[in-house]
Amino acid sequence: MYPLRRNRRLRTNDAIRGLVRETIITPNDFLVPLFVVEGKGIKQEIASMPNYYRFSLDLLEHEVKELWKLGLKSVLLFVKVPDNLKDNKGTEALNPNGLMQRAIKTVKNVCPGMLVMTDVALDPYSSYGHDGIISDGKIINDDTIDVLAEMSLSHAEAGADFVAPSDMMDGRILSIREALEDDGYTDTGIMSYSAKYASAFYGPFRDALDSAPADIANIPKDKKTYQMDFANRFEALKETEMDIDEGADIVMVKPGLCYLDIVREIKNEVDVPVAVYQVSGEYAMLKAAAEKGWLDHDAVMLEQIIAIKRAGADIIASYFAKDVVKLLS
Repeated sequence: MYPLRRNRRLRTNDAIRGLVRETIITPNDFLVPLFVVEGKGIKQEIASMPNYYRFSLDLLEHEVKELWKLGLKSVLLFVKVPDNLKDNKGTEALNPNGLMQRAIKTVKNVCPGMLVMTDVALDPYSSYGHDGIISDGKIINDDTIDVLAEMSLSHAEAGADFVAPSDMMDGRILSIREALEDDGYTDTGIMSYSAKYASAFYGPFRDALDSAPADIANIPKDKKTYQMDFANRFEALKETEMDIDEGADIVMVKPGLCYLDIVREIKNEVDVPVAVYQVSGEYAMLKAAAEKGWLDHDAVMLEQIIAIKRAGADIIASYFAKDVVKLLS
């Protein structure tokens, strides 16, 4: 007796595999992280992130235009702040003519339809490399969220469509939402890094922004007192539900590949879009392995992206965005 159902019939050739494919990637799935620096004519490769760059504002214009032509319509902005502008309170973050504020305006001027999201955290502005204000060797929660709310308002005033708090301070979503509402920015969205783990995968990103925690006596050497313990699962649901209750429009899991179980758990429980950040360490590992000839770069890249979306991601923040879209086209 032969089997009446032969599953391999639906794998016979590329046409049928494409016809029945369950998970499809398009340019609309991606949020493109962009690193911005002061200066002119700067396109500076990040040593630990091959083929990824920091841009001065004039070359940021060219990059944004290229993204738009590829169908990539959303960017997430990060700024590398000069050391002389850093302090413990992130004062430069509130400068209406600061680099972030000018970057927002640059993107909107050159490509008004581009969705602009902005990083909201103090670590790029902190002389200690932490996401919050430090006092007596501790990261102070409530004083920090006051600054984060002002920072978010500054980004909204500059033209940001969404602010993206990445700090993991308690209560910051509510404070930001109230600040935006009180000043009339009711349409400015919040994408919360709701389940951001204290991960070892962030190293190249901290190189890109020079934002690693400082090695100073009596200052925490890591971010484990505010970012989540990577051993925890149910805590991610609690954090995410609290952020939604406080006004988050989109929630994020970060990092990506090692946390796809968390992505699926959250996707099953919430009714807002779920973003995943495929972080710098994930990018760097594939680049290094491909350079050694140990992995097929494009095949593994696409498999990783598909896995993230299959797990439940509605939005994928990835340094591979341009490469994937070019490959698919």
